[in-house]
Amino acid sequence: MFSKSKINDPAPKPDEVAKPAMPAAKPDAAPAAAEFKATAPKAKPPASVLSSDLHVTGNMKTTGDIQIEGTVEGDIRAHLLTIGEGATIKGEVIADDVVINGRIVGRVRGLKVRLTSTARVEGDIIHKTIAIESGAHFEGSVQRQDDPLNSKSKNPVPSAAPVAPQPQKG
Repeated sequence: MFSKSKINDPAPKPDEVAKPAMPAAKPDAAPAAAEFKATAPKAKPPASVLSSDLHVTGNMKTTGDIQIEGTVEGDIRAHLLTIGEGATIKGEVIADDVVINGRIVGRVRGLKVRLTSTARVEGDIIHKTIAIESGAHFEGSVQRQDDPLNSKSKNPVPSAAPVAPQPQKG
């Protein structure tokens, strides 16, 4: 199950590194190469941060994480999206995880959506799980979907239940 570590072994000669190993000549060369690749996993890059003095006009898309402290006019798609307390977003937000501390004017789509006590959201929220802290300001509708990221509705959330109480007939 475990193999001897190659860390303390002397480094290979430069001519051994440059030449590809022949399996017939050296049968254990392939496992050594596989061990080297397995011990050097690719590190996850840090979140991209848009500072408070930055104003972006246009759409943003990444498979990584974004932390926004400034203003964005456009749609945003990310893995983890954190909206800072002083940040303002005007557009649709789509992310696996959305943490809202600031202001969003537009639709929010996320597997996990969290509105903190300083959040201000004006728009619909489509989610798999949601948390709304006491003090958060929210105007719009909430709809739960199993796959909120990929299901594009043609109508803007027709079956969503409004958050504000509606007048009763009768």
